[in-house]
Amino acid sequence: METIVAISTPPGYGGIGIIRLSGKESFNIIEKIFEPKNKKNKEIEGYKMKYGKILDSNGKSIDEVLVTYFISPKSFTTENMVEINSHGGPIIVNSILELCIENGARLAEPGEFTKLAFLNGRIDLAQAEAIIDMINSKTKKEQEASMNQLEGKLSNKIKEIQTNIMQKMVDIEASIDYPEYDIEDVTRNDLKKMLEKVKGEIEELEKNFETGKLIRNGIKMAIIGKPNSGKSSLLNAILNEERAIVTEVEGTTRDVIEEFIVIEGIPIKVIDTAGIRSETEDEIEKIGIEKAKKIARNADLVVYIIDSSKKLDKEDEQILELLNDKNAIIILNKIDLKQEISEQTEKIKNINKPIVKISALKKEGIEKIYYQISKMFNLGEINIDDSVTIINERHKEVIKNAQKNIIDSVNSIDNNFPVDIIQITIKQALEELGKITGTMVSEEIINEIFKKFCLGK
Repeated sequence: METIVAISTPPGYGGIGIIRLSGKESFNIIEKIFEPKNKKNKEIEGYKMKYGKILDSNGKSIDEVLVTYFISPKSFTTENMVEINSHGGPIIVNSILELCIENGARLAEPGEFTKLAFLNGRIDLAQAEAIIDMINSKTKKEQEASMNQLEGKLSNKIKEIQTNIMQKMVDIEASIDYPEYDIEDVTRNDLKKMLEKVKGEIEELEKNFETGKLIRNGIKMAIIGKPNSGKSSLLNAILNEERAIVTEVEGTTRDVIEEFIVIEGIPIKVIDTAGIRSETEDEIEKIGIEKAKKIARNADLVVYIIDSSKKLDKEDEQILELLNDKNAIIILNKIDLKQEISEQTEKIKNINKPIVKISALKKEGIEKIYYQISKMFNLGEINIDDSVTIINERHKEVIKNAQKNIIDSVNSIDNNFPVDIIQITIKQALEELGKITGTMVSEEIINEIFKKFCLGK
């Protein structure tokens, strides 16, 4: 196996830069370029740091560093590993990287260190994917769900299901190999009980994906309304900064503005759209209005903001129609002015959506919007703890396929199919579940997964 090397810290300037080596030549390479402060102590000790200098081929000092040794098999990749902690300037870390390559290392591919950990059996594929999910986490809840997966909670559940299936597969093999013994009826009954139990466990995993999807992707919230209703002021109030331009001129917002906030650990993508009105001569504004309508149709949540100091008109009624089949909140804005409409206004009341009264300009009532969002999506009930929460789309598809195989197996039993036929779909279910942990996954899929990783991880 080749020895690989990469910079494991992000590009740019920082207090510390880390260069990571893995492979059988790691210790030999570091010995050529590193001079410890205590020259008498050249013995390699695992999990301890040595202070010294990195020297170039001419013996010139490049940087003062701390070097940590990890001795096989007790390392992240299970191979001999070295981590060089240098100062974080790009010139420094790149110079050390080049020295390692000059002395026999190869530049690592994205995710290759984690791939080695998987291939060498230190972690399974689900745990490997959890690492990149942790790195890319946008909220604490997503990080917690990824950590549960990294600790093996999903893998353990999958292995438990596989074990239950395998135990009954032994009985199936026995009934096929020894047909003279009258055990097939017993096998069928026990097999159906086991499959029904597995079906319920997989259904629970499928349900958990809806929670996982919410944790990972969050809620796409579109703010819509007529020009000058206060959409941009609401966005600024939510973000607590002057993100959008606010003027008395109608049609100021012509394109979408997107920002993220977090409510109860769930990411909310807030989208401010162009003001919707039926008549405008401005071609650019027309495009913005069509885009606003499309975003509203595709959003998880529509927040319709109304200027409550003005009476409803036909344009308001047309916009209200967009809310019929959507998760929506109606915002009555500008409560600091004389009110022309209220939550009792018939056409607003009849739409049967939560109504919140605010003053976006004075930032009054904003917390009531958060409360309604939390209530609508049950955000307060999302609890990670020690649960198995599926946040990976690939896992969802695999579990869905495994569930289909289990259902097909139960139907085959009910239709009195021969045991060896039933066995086929059960084996397919096992193979599908093995794709999560990596025992039955193709090399192509493995390569695609690790391409998503950053260099040096």
